[in-house]
Amino acid sequence: MKTDEPIERRCIAALVDNEAGVLARVIGLFSGRGYNIDSLTVTEVDAEKHTSRITVVTTGTPMILEQIKAQLERLVPVQKVDDMTLDQESVERELALVKVRCEGEKRVESLRLSEAFRARVIDTTHESFVFELTGAPSKLDAFVNLMRPLGLVDVSRTGVVAIARGPEGM
Repeated sequence: MKTDEPIERRCIAALVDNEAGVLARVIGLFSGRGYNIDSLTVTEVDAEKHTSRITVVTTGTPMILEQIKAQLERLVPVQKVDDMTLDQESVERELALVKVRCEGEKRVESLRLSEAFRARVIDTTHESFVFELTGAPSKLDAFVNLMRPLGLVDVSRTGVVAIARGPEGM
């Protein structure tokens, strides 16, 4: 692999047969070749057709990313693979729960920031808040980074979900 090739982030969606072992096969494709998974989500999309959607966010050189897509397409339970980053305009979202322990001015500042980011307070005590935040992964990253000096205690994120814009389905 050339070291001067740029590393890119891609969001790849795969429509797969909803059967036991499919997720393990997809993950095995990544781990067996040393590819990293930054985010992974799975959901059933059609109970009658027994199909699920696996959304994977990964990084690599353009050549590696093309290899990943080609290898995914060759797996038997995979019906379709879409590169949500390149193939079409898409919308990406993620959900995070962020716990902050703070008092005094830091408490006031954490509430002010939560309003600016449109985060909801879903739990509060005299010493802490739990915020719920949805948006693009970069928005969640920014919120978490701003909460660190205020008393960030814990973060739980769902992983990226993505869907193509426009009237067509996957």
